[in-house]
Amino acid sequence: MPERTRIEIADGIARITLDDGKVNALSSEMLAELGERLDAAEKAGAVVALRGREGVFSGGFDLKTFQRGPEATVEMVRRGADLVLRLLGFPRPILAVSSGHAIAAGSFVLMACDVRFGLAGPFQAGLNETAIGLTVPKFVLELARHRLTPAGFARVPSAVLVDPEEALRLGYLDRVLPAEQLDAAVESELARLRALDATAFTATKARVHERALRAIAAAVDEEMRGAGR
Repeated sequence: MPERTRIEIADGIARITLDDGKVNALSSEMLAELGERLDAAEKAGAVVALRGREGVFSGGFDLKTFQRGPEATVEMVRRGADLVLRLLGFPRPILAVSSGHAIAAGSFVLMACDVRFGLAGPFQAGLNETAIGLTVPKFVLELARHRLTPAGFARVPSAVLVDPEEALRLGYLDRVLPAEQLDAAVESELARLRALDATAFTATKARVHERALRAIAAAVDEEMRGAGR
C-alpha cells in the first residue's frame, strides 16, 4: 500500500509530512504509520516538524472506519488517544504546521504539539464532532481543557469551526502567517527549538503536561473500559 506519511531527518530535524492524497484522514493505518515516524525521530533525537499536505493538515478521524463497526472504531480512537499521549510526552520539541484545514481529530493533533503555526487563508479548525452526531471523547476534552483558552473550551459543545485568526484567539494555534512568510518562519522556529537545552526542555515539558497527561490517560482508560462492555 502507498505510504500516507513521509519523513526526512537531517541536521537534527525530523520533517514528517501527512499526505494521503486526500484530506489526511486519521485512519488506524495512518496513525500507526505516524507512530513509526515519531519512533524514528525520537531515535534520532530530532526536533520534529509535523506538516500536512497543501490545503489540509487533517480532516480528522477516518469516517469510513466508523461505518465498519464498534471494534474498528474503538481501535482507531485508541490509536488517536495514544498519539495525543505520545505527542505530549515526546522528549523533543514538536512544531505543527497547519497547512490548511484542521478539523476534529486534526485539531486535537494540533493541540498536542508544542508549537502550532497556521497558514492564513480560507481554512477551518475546530472540534465539530457534535455537528456530525459524535460525542467528543473525554480524553479530547481533557486535552482541550489543557490547551484551549476558556472561551475556546466553552465552545466545544457547539461544534464551531473557525478561521485561522479565530483559531489563534481560541488557542488552537500560536501564530498565523501568510503563505509568503510561513516557510521562513518555520525554519526560524525550528532553529530556535533545536538550540534549546535538550535536558532542560524535556524535564520542563514533562512538568507542564504532567497533570494533563494523568487526566488524559485516566479518561482513555475509562472510555476503553466502557467500550469493552
